[in-house]
Amino acid sequence: MFDFLEGYNVLGAFWVTVQLTFYSAVGALIWGTVLAAMRVSPVPLMRGFGTAYVNVVRNIPLTVIIVFTSLGLFQTLGITLGAENFTTINFRLAVLGLIVYTSAFVCEALRSGINTVPVGQTEAARAIGLSFPQVLRLVVLPQAFRSVVGPLANVLIALTKNTTVAATIGVAEAALLMREMIENEAQLLLISAVFAFGFICLTLPTGLLLGRVAKKVSVKR
Repeated sequence: MFDFLEGYNVLGAFWVTVQLTFYSAVGALIWGTVLAAMRVSPVPLMRGFGTAYVNVVRNIPLTVIIVFTSLGLFQTLGITLGAENFTTINFRLAVLGLIVYTSAFVCEALRSGINTVPVGQTEAARAIGLSFPQVLRLVVLPQAFRSVVGPLANVLIALTKNTTVAATIGVAEAALLMREMIENEAQLLLISAVFAFGFICLTLPTGLLLGRVAKKVSVKR
């Protein structure tokens, strides 16, 4: 029944998807945290940049961003991100595009968590002489992260599914292999079912695990 899978490295394609998700998630979490700090910063220029970035990037289709990384950064400007072969270049460009896009949603999730921290705590921290970065690092962000584990889990699940867009620039992840198999094999429904099951295996345990984590670490108000 599944003879059509012979000759295709399905597990390898999903491993590329996992790698895309992991590296993009780490990068988006870091950059998204920086953006969230900018959005609540007392410096108007930083607040303006953070707000403009989030509003612009969230309204640009991910496909446009991914294609721009290939056509604009690599083919036009010659940016290779330190890679030498075409496969690695495309992989790193796809990760960059996913980070740029996903960080805007991470930022908004974190900002909603920052808004749940009582103002009195930040005022007390400033009263004892802590600077704005110290208040964020020691008081605000630890509580904000604990309150947005659930929303961040949703962002991670969306990121996992968004990795399929990397196929537009030739990254050999699951969606690209699925398209190749559909073109070569007369098993549309079975092929679709296999890849749908694969993504369910990636996203469902993640959602369940992070959902339990969210309940355990949530801040009791």
